[in-house]
Amino acid sequence: MTVNETREEEQKRVYQIADKVDEKIERATENLAKAHTETGKIERNYGENTKVNTFEVDDQMETNASVQQQKQLVSLAVENENILESNKLKLENLQGSPYFGRIDIVEDGEEDTLYIGTSTLQDDDGEFLIYDWRAPVSGIYYNGTLGNVSYPTPNGTAKVDLKKKRQFQIVKNEIKNMFDTNETVGDEILQSVLSEYNDEYLKNIVATIQHEQNTIIRDTKSDVLLVQGVAGSGKTSAILQRVAYLLYHSRSTLDADKIILFSPNRLFSNYISEVLPSLGERNMRQVTLNEFISLRLTGIQVETMFERYEKDERNLPETTIKIRLFKESSDFLNKLEEIEQSNKDHTLFFEDIIFEGKPFFTKKEISEIYDSKNKAYSIPDRFLKTKNTLINRLKKRIHDDRDEDWVQAEIDNLSDEDFQQIITDNNIEESTNQRSIIAEKFLRDRYAPIYNALINNYFFDPYKEYLFILNNLKQNLVSDSIWKTMIESIDQNVETHNLGLSDAVAILYLRNFITESGINRNIQHIFIDEIQDYTMAQLQYISKSFPNAKLTLLGDKAQDILTSSYRNKDLITGIHELFENKKVTTITLNQSYRSTAEITNFAKSLLPNGDEVKSFSRKGEDPVIKVFNDEGDYYKGLKQIARELNQRYGTVAILTRNQAQAEQVYTHFSDESLVTLVTADFRSIPKGILVLPIYLAKGLEFDAVIGHNISSENYPDARSRDTLYTICTRAMHSLTICAEKELSPLLNKTKTTVS
Repeated sequence: MTVNETREEEQKRVYQIADKVDEKIERATENLAKAHTETGKIERNYGENTKVNTFEVDDQMETNASVQQQKQLVSLAVENENILESNKLKLENLQGSPYFGRIDIVEDGEEDTLYIGTSTLQDDDGEFLIYDWRAPVSGIYYNGTLGNVSYPTPNGTAKVDLKKKRQFQIVKNEIKNMFDTNETVGDEILQSVLSEYNDEYLKNIVATIQHEQNTIIRDTKSDVLLVQGVAGSGKTSAILQRVAYLLYHSRSTLDADKIILFSPNRLFSNYISEVLPSLGERNMRQVTLNEFISLRLTGIQVETMFERYEKDERNLPETTIKIRLFKESSDFLNKLEEIEQSNKDHTLFFEDIIFEGKPFFTKKEISEIYDSKNKAYSIPDRFLKTKNTLINRLKKRIHDDRDEDWVQAEIDNLSDEDFQQIITDNNIEESTNQRSIIAEKFLRDRYAPIYNALINNYFFDPYKEYLFILNNLKQNLVSDSIWKTMIESIDQNVETHNLGLSDAVAILYLRNFITESGINRNIQHIFIDEIQDYTMAQLQYISKSFPNAKLTLLGDKAQDILTSSYRNKDLITGIHELFENKKVTTITLNQSYRSTAEITNFAKSLLPNGDEVKSFSRKGEDPVIKVFNDEGDYYKGLKQIARELNQRYGTVAILTRNQAQAEQVYTHFSDESLVTLVTADFRSIPKGILVLPIYLAKGLEFDAVIGHNISSENYPDARSRDTLYTICTRAMHSLTICAEKELSPLLNKTKTTVS
């Protein structure tokens, strides 16, 4: 029987499944409404119980028990409602396109047909109508070719005979495309999906996952999974499907709160925000590197990667490069530890703990405590013992002050209700020393800022400690006078509450080492996108901050915009050296899917090893190169090109080298209502003509791209290659290169006609 002969039969099944989905959604909506009503009743009941009169001591224990019981009921009701909401969302994601694949297998002599979709669907009798794409047996669809194949089960490896693999493209419950294949996903489906215009959000790719992407998604053995993929190879998409797979695979021990994704910018965070919800999963935590660092250095303005890039564009002396490369290496962080440990007689730098305008613990007192600790202990141990001593002194102070006149006067000023509330909240039994216990509770609340300062190590000054180590560090990179000037510059910046990026990471690493703080052992997975922008020091700091987390790192060495002008060590080698004691798996993706074949071939001709990049066979327009004689003609032509493209495409991005150039371009479009100047503060991508620096476009894609002023002056040599390559590979359907006067020599190898 041919595919055409069965299309009608397959369409009939789609309609049947669609009816089942609608029926289950209707039922789920009713159950959710009932659960919401029930939760409301329980919450109101809880509110009434917490208002019970607790002035009588005899009622206190009974009231507290009742309140705890009500709290538990509220928690269970909310959890039940969340489960129902999640199930409804999964059903809604099946609407219109319930599945995308079918496999026919023979296992142990029995024939079976399985349909693969974004989530599981069962009928009322428990029969599987759709299998979740993450189920072990679904791996056959992605990895298996016709014939004998195997897949993992809880009881070991199962072997089956794969008889058929069928692919569907279903839109609004109508089969748009359907055919049998021996491949993971055939070109016909990919052609159709990839030819669609860009949307505000990245879509999930479960229907078009390729074999190599599936390997990334289902890896559960590696400590560090490093994905090196060319532009448009589906790295980000595959990694998000990996998050969804891990949540499914380890659902009894892993939830979204135990996963962190480091995004390149806020735009990217919004762009990928719909992928996991479309698979019925909750989004993991997302943070940029700068946000992560800034949250840990309260009150300090930390230089961002983008700000540093902009400064580097203007001036980057050779001595700055040498010092930066050293401070951004893992060797530098290790030296900080070594110097700290070797200075046993050195007293750490402490700060006064101020309370109500006066020192509660002076730095002199803290230093004396630290010096009194046995020098045979490690630095972190001595610090911890100092901290514990301070906490004990605070407790003693609370105990000693409880009978002071001013404390007793404060107790007398409490209302009867507040007095009784303290008794109830702290389960204080009636006794002869009840008043003293209440006084201690009052003082604990009063002195809470001091306790908080001790717990959070605010009495330690990591900035002065860092400067001390820099002064004691022997180096032969630059002259002593330059090194000393660098130290003085850091000191001055700290005084004005500013800090360079490499220094911020080093200070955090040093602080964590000494205080043994800043460690989160609950996080199980860390994902880092655009890994080529990270330094080994940053990776070491992140790894030490989340010691129990497995790392998934993805990037493209050819898109190293931010550091390509000075960093030269191979990224893959550096990561393998950094994590030499862990299981590191490297996967390379050379197939590019985002752009048309013409755009991909143009972009890869810029690279010295461009032959490694494979373009996908989606045909389109040839890239266009326009060279203008002077500035007036240039901006006139640029505006005309942008307007014409915007009539054909939803998003037209004019990509510049830096923010200053983006602002300059935008001024020439000031009369245009559809033109938007995109900045680092943007959280979503509007439609129309967009103007933005290339570093904000990392990880994103646009229907049409215009490369701004790709001239010999603006892109003079090989140091600009990565930036230009990244600009070109943002385009899905149309690429135009504009230049003023003389074209960049980087484009000499391209075969595109210049006009």
